[in-house]
Amino acid sequence: MDIYRFYGVDVAIELLRPGAKWEMYNTTFTRWDDPRPQPTWEEVKETMEKVKKFEESVNTIWLPEQQKKMKDHYDLLKENSAAN
Repeated sequence: MDIYRFYGVDVAIELLRPGAKWEMYNTTFTRWDDPRPQPTWEEVKETMEKVKKFEESVNTIWLPEQQKKMKDHYDLLKENSAAN
């Protein structure tokens, strides 16, 4: 099970435009309160991939209780998505 703690749209946008206030629906910004231009979806995706590659390059060592907690959380998310 791969665990990505920093991979996500919110982190990518924070890296691209620190402190910007925004809202997004799917891949479209519905609110952009910042004087800088909003990033394109392509920029966001590229940044997310860079973050993912960085996380994969780190040799993270989890404690057994951390692994169990993450697995339990993952299993619960999987159950909830199957029920919907």
